[in-house]
Amino acid sequence: MAHDDVFRVLDREECLRLLAKAPVGRVVFTRHALPAVLPVNFSIDTDSSVLLRTSASSELVRAVDGVVVAFEADAFDATLRSGWSVVVTGRAAVVTDPAEHERLSRTGPRSWMPIADAIFVRIESEIVTGRELGDTGGI
Repeated sequence: MAHDDVFRVLDREECLRLLAKAPVGRVVFTRHALPAVLPVNFSIDTDSSVLLRTSASSELVRAVDGVVVAFEADAFDATLRSGWSVVVTGRAAVVTDPAEHERLSRTGPRSWMPIADAIFVRIESEIVTGRELGDTGGI
């Protein structure tokens, strides 16, 4: 099998389609001047931004609001040695508009943990890159 048969760069639309299927991703940000990675559940909004629901008092909110972050999600099958990985890079911001917050309360991601003071963080999809190894069949 040739290298091109097993490795493929994904276009933006393919990346967003795969992201929409992933239940968990990872936010990559800076904490105390060091790299940090936090797994989170998420959803993709109609404008292709990544949405997170978290506590207003979370350390994540303080670390990412107003700064550029990366977000990564993937799926792999170790037995078949195949999978995909997508990275979104963009500015993160807390959603402050009351109407938008209300809309996201209905349509946005649901936290896997109980949250009393839920807020939403939007990561703009300024740069979207992805790659696929093997024929994943959309793992």
